[in-house]
Amino acid sequence: MYQALLREQLETLKSSNQYRTFTTLSRICGQYPLAKLDGCDQKPVVVWCSNDYLGMSQHPSVREQMHEALDTYGAGSGGSRNIGGSHEVYSQLETSLAEWHGKEAALVFPTGFGSNDATLQCLLRSIPDCVVISDELNHASIVNGIRSTPNERRIFRHNDVEHLAEILASYPLGQPKIVVFESIYSMDGDIAPMAAIIAVAKCYNALTYLDEVHAVGMYGPRGAGVAAKLGLADEVDIIQGTMAKAIGVIGGYIASTRVIVDAVRSFATGFIFTTSLPPAITAGCLASVEHLKGSNTERELLHAQTAKLRARLKHYDIPVMPCSQTHVLPVLVGEAKRCKAAAERLLHTHGVYLQPINYPSVAVGTERFRVNATPNHSDAQIEHLAVSLRETFEHFAIPLASQLFRAEVA
Repeated sequence: MYQALLREQLETLKSSNQYRTFTTLSRICGQYPLAKLDGCDQKPVVVWCSNDYLGMSQHPSVREQMHEALDTYGAGSGGSRNIGGSHEVYSQLETSLAEWHGKEAALVFPTGFGSNDATLQCLLRSIPDCVVISDELNHASIVNGIRSTPNERRIFRHNDVEHLAEILASYPLGQPKIVVFESIYSMDGDIAPMAAIIAVAKCYNALTYLDEVHAVGMYGPRGAGVAAKLGLADEVDIIQGTMAKAIGVIGGYIASTRVIVDAVRSFATGFIFTTSLPPAITAGCLASVEHLKGSNTERELLHAQTAKLRARLKHYDIPVMPCSQTHVLPVLVGEAKRCKAAAERLLHTHGVYLQPINYPSVAVGTERFRVNATPNHSDAQIEHLAVSLRETFEHFAIPLASQLFRAEVA
């Protein structure tokens, strides 16, 4: 019975073209964004959808520190930090992260998903009668953390400050409230109206919880994120980030006051009862963060290559969704089956790896490719991608920008 129930659900998923499959890619160290396709001896494919935004997974200083830590401490951490001990690199990393964001303290988790999930659960369970107000496009890790508590929750329309204010105004000023939002939304590439959200939250006595995972390393002074770029980091109560994207390794963290960080450390089950990051991973994260604090080279190249890619996609009439304001370029396909077929053609005909983004990651009818250049992508690779997308769009009769957006305006 149980097998049949699950099989039926899987078949439904497959019939709607929402079934996810893995493409086995072996990235080539020192040659990012190139990767070998499993079982193929042909030339490597070019990866265009990795979250390794700055190529820091390949950086010599990051790899060197990881090798050194591996030889010094061994492979694993030995358990949770309460049981296995908290190796010395942890305190160095947390001090570095707190300083990066101008906060009193920081706390590191094994993943970015875990840092959102555990922190939000902890705060909502620890603060009596706390209402959480969350942007409708917040990440699944935020949604999961919120849904895992019995607290009252409200959703405000994406980046709609007036709607947020309307919700906040419906509660007594003295009732605890947390407003949760992201700086950069990974599927649309847009930026939250941060100053307005913070101002409204403060007006109604709400804590602010900001997810900066798609911004840290790439925006602001020393890469500290959009809040730092706008001079608003001091106004945000809790900043959450990841070390799996621009930092190039893995892990999540929060940065806040000592009291808030200590409360999460002391009460969050998702932190207390999980094995900590291995020393070699922690050392790699620290090396990457410290490098990005002092180097603008990677950030400048990222934004330069993004501008070139955006221009070439426009030249070939590829429909980059107009919501994009950042390094994330969502290319609209608009139908799950064609999105999957187009991805297959790009990979096997053109040597371009782009993962189709379908529901539930995005709304039905807005299926897309989530494209991003990195400092490691060459001008020739950018041109090849643009030409390959144009050929693929024509092959499957996918509407081009001039057709699609003209129709929307009309």
